[in-house]
Amino acid sequence: MKLSSISVRRLGAAICVIVAAGMIALPAHGIAQTEPANLAQKIAQYREKLAEYTKARAEYEVLAGPYWAKIAEKRALRIAKQRKKERTTLDDYVLEQPPVYTGPPKPEDPEKRPTGEEYMPVVEDFLQHAKEHFGFVPERPASDDQYRHSYAQTALAAGLTPEQCVKVYAFESGGEGGYAIQAGLEYGRPGERAISTALGYNQLLTTNSVELLAEVGDKFASTLRAKADAADDARGVELRKKIATLKKMIAFSQTVPDQWSAHARLAETPKGLGIHAIILDIDISPLLQVEKLLTSVNYAKRQGYTKPLTAAELEMMNLTGDGTGFDMVTMSDEMKKKIPTSNFFQRRGYERNSVAIINNTVAKLIAATDAKMESEAQLPGARALAAAFEIYSETR
Repeated sequence: MKLSSISVRRLGAAICVIVAAGMIALPAHGIAQTEPANLAQKIAQYREKLAEYTKARAEYEVLAGPYWAKIAEKRALRIAKQRKKERTTLDDYVLEQPPVYTGPPKPEDPEKRPTGEEYMPVVEDFLQHAKEHFGFVPERPASDDQYRHSYAQTALAAGLTPEQCVKVYAFESGGEGGYAIQAGLEYGRPGERAISTALGYNQLLTTNSVELLAEVGDKFASTLRAKADAADDARGVELRKKIATLKKMIAFSQTVPDQWSAHARLAETPKGLGIHAIILDIDISPLLQVEKLLTSVNYAKRQGYTKPLTAAELEMMNLTGDGTGFDMVTMSDEMKKKIPTSNFFQRRGYERNSVAIINNTVAKLIAATDAKMESEAQLPGARALAAAFEIYSETR
């Protein structure tokens, strides 16, 4: 017999009353015990998988541990050679590819409560901290086109080439990113989340902003001062206010030793996050973005390298650090074909870098970087930046 919806509701209500009155005794092995039984089974399976994983990782570590220790040892020897300006040879590198883990993945503990993902600061956070701790509100460009023109003028004045700037921008921003683009938020898709604090054309981290102010902040202040002196009264007043704020940020950046690790810790503080808001300012941001590339160019020159760096070579220095990247750039073509990319990364960084793993020699990595640059330099943002460079290149 088919019950009507009203009958079903009434029957349900009656059962609730009877249960409440204790007239129906639910079995002891009922619903309440289903979950514990399932959990016990999951725990048993987890422990079995964990044992398999632990055994496989231990076997892998017998090979991986010594390999990465040798990588670190060779790197230390190369750094010592670099300081003496001695050339490296194949003997200064590990020529075998790193061992690959092929065992089972680490199982998920069913008893472990899920934890929220670590929060990554975004533009709104940088703006809030800048205003709260420095009274600073960046002067945002009226449009991306205005920023492109300011960036092109600044880069050309610093001696960078259009090709270097456009291709690095294309590689770092995906060829279409605006001046405020943040890593992980490139496409505006639902569910996107920031994966780092990297911001802008050359994807500067909060640590980059702090370190650049600590090391060459006075250079930026001097440039703004000259700009203020050449401006009309109202604009000059605004620029001088900006300089005063910048000096406070510089002073804060210089409260720790001039070391990347110290700057990284400072960059994680509320004031450090506030400093990163300068990447959004039309007057200050191009200076920082250009300086990030110029630092690598000047490093190469100090090492006696007189040829212009290609965009891909500049990106190697941007990606791995000036000393390491310069090592990759200046070795012979024959060495580039033989030396694994693992020589230029820390183990954890390498194991998370699928590009370096797939393109597992220096030659392959540089070629892949250049190919990606060529492709993404054809996208709208990169083409618009190239057009801005063309305007100011013709007037020089």
